[in-house]
Amino acid sequence: MLRHVIAPNSGWTKASHTVVRDRRMNSDAKILLLYVQGLPESATGRPLGELALKLEMKGRAYQQAKKQLIEHGYVHEWRGQGDGGRWVTEQLFTNTPLTRDEATAVRARLSPEAAGPTRAERLSAPPPSAQSPTVGEPTPPSAGGYVPEEEHVDENTPHPPSEAEPDPEPKPDPKPGPDPEAGHRPTPAQEPRAEGTPPPPRPSPQLTRAERVLLSLRHTRRELLLGVGEARALAVEAVKWLERGLTESELRHALLAEPPKGGVRSAVGFLRHRLTHKCPVAPAPVAPPEPPPPPVRALITCTSEAEEDHVFRPLGDETECADCRRATAYANWMVDTDTYDFPPDMTWRQRFVAVAKADALRGEPA
Repeated sequence: MLRHVIAPNSGWTKASHTVVRDRRMNSDAKILLLYVQGLPESATGRPLGELALKLEMKGRAYQQAKKQLIEHGYVHEWRGQGDGGRWVTEQLFTNTPLTRDEATAVRARLSPEAAGPTRAERLSAPPPSAQSPTVGEPTPPSAGGYVPEEEHVDENTPHPPSEAEPDPEPKPDPKPGPDPEAGHRPTPAQEPRAEGTPPPPRPSPQLTRAERVLLSLRHTRRELLLGVGEARALAVEAVKWLERGLTESELRHALLAEPPKGGVRSAVGFLRHRLTHKCPVAPAPVAPPEPPPPPVRALITCTSEAEEDHVFRPLGDETECADCRRATAYANWMVDTDTYDFPPDMTWRQRFVAVAKADALRGEPA
């Protein structure tokens, strides 16, 4: 790595190597620390939140940076109630980490009037001693020179309130529970539910996958940060994508692709619009496959009384070909009607077989 560095002559702030190389603080906390350190004395009267707005740092990013500065001793806060009853928060900012005792000593040196006892210390102090009134003795209140008489609630109340019904005795639990004196507290999963309350439904696997994808978007784009409740509400629309054949990676790519030029103002609104309007079309239902053709049967010899033997391919259990079956039908018709009329489309073989069968039905020799 090559480096070309020119130290500025003016308008610079000293940054400690401990701050720059600290891996426990993120970049927002370091930038806020250096920004406040370089402010003039006239600008330090404002709270840390207003100073962070100058850096366009707000919301969760500011809260995370402030939390890290407090944990590492760069920012200390004291919250107390003033004489007028209003709550006041005082902040101390340092460019070196200080313990709580060291910060209290610095606060007492910089603001002596703020070094008094806190509200918790005032509440723990002993109560004031009883004092007699400055003038006269305590007297009961009077109205128009008359002393109010003692009220008799039982006599003046026309409809006295009914007595509360005693609570039924609890039924003994057949299963012995944990001993409360043993210091064991049941977990939420072990606490019994109220009678009549159905157990909460378990989310489907696809709903859980969709919620996991929505919560993971903040790792790629910070403005797409969602809460657990918001992710569960949007997962209902995201499940439709998974049901239509898309994978989790394809869903994540579709939600992160083509970000708006002006940025995302509302993560919930942006994701709901994209999930609703860019949902892929449901695939068309697949037609069931056509059944295979029936197997081809072997050729057999027709058993009818024809001049010549001939073969045919049966479709079922028939033993005669279609022509011979038609001739048999005409033979029965000729016997019933006592006629020898044939239709014009009847072949000579069908006519010969029909006549032979008709003679056989009449008992005549062939």
